[in-house]
Amino acid sequence: MNHWLESWTGLVLASPWALLLAPVALVAALLGARAPAVRFAPAELLRRDSRGRPTPLPRSWRQRLRFLPRTLLTLAALSLTFALAWPQERRALPLQRQGLDVLLCIDVSSSTTADDLEPGRSRLEITRAAARDFIERRPDDRIGLVTFARYPDLVCPPTADHGSLQTMLAAIRHVTADGDEDATGIGTAVARCALALRKSTSTSRVVVLLTDGEENVARADRPEEITEAKAATLCQELGVRVYTIVAGIGRQAPDGRWLELDNGPVRAIAERTGGAFFTARDGRAVARVYERIDELERSAFAEPRYAYIDRFLPFVLAGLGLWALGLLGAATLSEGLP
Repeated sequence: MNHWLESWTGLVLASPWALLLAPVALVAALLGARAPAVRFAPAELLRRDSRGRPTPLPRSWRQRLRFLPRTLLTLAALSLTFALAWPQERRALPLQRQGLDVLLCIDVSSSTTADDLEPGRSRLEITRAAARDFIERRPDDRIGLVTFARYPDLVCPPTADHGSLQTMLAAIRHVTADGDEDATGIGTAVARCALALRKSTSTSRVVVLLTDGEENVARADRPEEITEAKAATLCQELGVRVYTIVAGIGRQAPDGRWLELDNGPVRAIAERTGGAFFTARDGRAVARVYERIDELERSAFAEPRYAYIDRFLPFVLAGLGLWALGLLGAATLSEGLP
């Protein structure tokens, strides 16, 4: 019923059951159409023309309008009944995306100063540029930033304030070469991201890990450290999906040779958590990987939402107005013999 009514009037009824009262108003109107209390002789016995043919008596304006009070009262009852059905105007609100909570986890160890991806630009510069574009393409998501070398640092928790996030992203720097922090703790960094997303209410929680090295903090002689496998298990338990990116052509040996990295552990993190693993050997490849992740993690639209605006007041006012006119007409036009 509401579908038909909305297509014709633009209104829907919140309490359509109230329309069951409408027949009561119509029955009352029919019962009010009673014959006059005093009957007179037919008009043809009272008046005839010059040829003796009966002619009707002239009708006054009051006689012509005797139906009006009853009609007004009936319309008033119907209008008030429609008001009781609670008519509303339903307006569709703009569709909104169900944003994701994303943490960009970026390696800032001293090896990110290498310019093997693109001459004249360090790995970290290229990473920052690709991450910046990724953030710009996802205005509906809450995005945060974690940097790591030996230890992870939550630079910015997931936020919708992407302007501030971009400022923080532009300010990150690599750690000092051969300093206390110059190491690559991938497992600890991923675990820190998972814990940061633990209280997220988003339907999808994502970590984008970008590193150019191998885990060298969690070793066999350090069982207290968090390995990539432990981090993957934690992400599985918390429902966090991890995309891993290994950038660069490898690690440089002391003699200057480039050595291939063992990507098995970071690949396993992605596979175990439902993400994906990528390698990027040039600057453009890093940007393409971020674009690919952007395609994989599209935000879904929320269910259509509507705003309901009450429109019963005009029908109440119309009903009361018609009722008043009907009573006035009954006291004047329909006045009869006592």
